[in-house]
Amino acid sequence: MSESMHDILLRRDDSEPPEIAAIKNFVSRRFKSEAIVAVRKNRIIIDVSSAALAGSLRMHMYELQQLVKPNTKISIKIS
Repeated sequence: MSESMHDILLRRDDSEPPEIAAIKNFVSRRFKSEAIVAVRKNRIIIDVSSAALAGSLRMHMYELQQLVKPNTKISIKIS
């Protein structure tokens, strides 16, 4: 017997990884701005709206790296 779409969606885990919440909070607290954070295999991509914010985040890369797992690389993207 096949499962219904409702049953499959009930089992789905929609919680975001703690790294995403930590990075969003960091950007929000420090720079009063929003960031879109995406997680790939061993990379976190922080998508921001301005080059100035991206440059400021690069200056705080060490602090950002402390918020994530040790072997995770962080990329900053301007959209």
